[in-house]
Amino acid sequence: MTRSLHQFIRDYLAKRRICKNRLVTKDGHCNIEYGNVRYSSRFAYMLDLWTTFVEIRWRFIILFFVASFTLSWFIFGLIWYWIAHDNGDLWWQNPPSDHKPCIYNVFGLTTAFLYSLETQMTIGYGLRVLSPFCPGAVALIIIQTIIGLLINCFWCGLIMAKIALPKKRAKTITFSKMAVICPKNGALCLQIRVANLRKTLMIGSQIYGKLLRTTITPEGETIILDQVNVDFMVDAGKDNLFFICPLTLYHVIDKTSPFFKLAVDTLLQQEFELVVFLDATDESTSSSCQVRSSYIPQEIKWGHRFLPIISRNKEGKYRVDFSNFARVEPVPTAHCAHCFYNGQSHHYPKNGIDNQGFEVIEINEQVTATEM
Repeated sequence: MTRSLHQFIRDYLAKRRICKNRLVTKDGHCNIEYGNVRYSSRFAYMLDLWTTFVEIRWRFIILFFVASFTLSWFIFGLIWYWIAHDNGDLWWQNPPSDHKPCIYNVFGLTTAFLYSLETQMTIGYGLRVLSPFCPGAVALIIIQTIIGLLINCFWCGLIMAKIALPKKRAKTITFSKMAVICPKNGALCLQIRVANLRKTLMIGSQIYGKLLRTTITPEGETIILDQVNVDFMVDAGKDNLFFICPLTLYHVIDKTSPFFKLAVDTLLQQEFELVVFLDATDESTSSSCQVRSSYIPQEIKWGHRFLPIISRNKEGKYRVDFSNFARVEPVPTAHCAHCFYNGQSHHYPKNGIDNQGFEVIEINEQVTATEM
């Protein structure tokens, strides 16, 4: 029991360390922070106030929503109280019986606040009513009504824009947790899987990748997060994917590929991060969105391939089995791309290492699937 707990803690700490070291998390968030930002640059967030409000968290939206209405009611309540005080309407001023008040039934700060609330929210209980004897009060009620309308429009538009963010649509598009390297169509390929969990199509889908790594130039300059393009495609091409069902995308590892020098025994020793992007437009809302995920060397399985996920039932309908979305099976694969294209049959062994003293024979064995 103690050993199992110790192993669990070690695995948990290892996962936390991996998450901290990667630039893009599996759910697409960027793990980066900004330091030494000047105050003048931070002031730019206030100049672009709309984008700042759209991007902040919901807890702050609710806080500012309540604060904006409450503060506006209170400020105008103070102004109404000052008008009533200036006209001698308050109860402690002992107005005469023939006194003409600016606002009926406003006798103190509490009733002035209630009148401000009822005016701005157009409640109109009828108990507190503006009289026509104070032109300043008439002008103030016009100003408060317009400001209240602007506040309502701002918050209605902000909440609708925040609810309709394309980021929410991206939550229903998922990538496989692992990538695999295996032969495909006579080439060594790196493959990933992506699925749209909604039945509505993603129009104009385009997928591409960026390989992030630290490189040293011939001049001795160290470039952190150097970006290298990685092209992904399906059998029909790489542009305008027909994204009606889960797709298995692949990148051909040839001499122009940044993965050409990788080998099965050196893969885990590398330090890089493969970030995959999917740009598309939602068919229902016509809003563009981008989905991101990343893969590090520990999340790339050499010598495996994805299990089939699409089948056809007896009624002739196509069926997608998502239980196989994250499952792979081992396949014979060369140790490196150089060995693969040179025709060497040096395959990655499933267990142990090759012994050159024994004769190699072919054994037909049942391939078992493993969970990624």
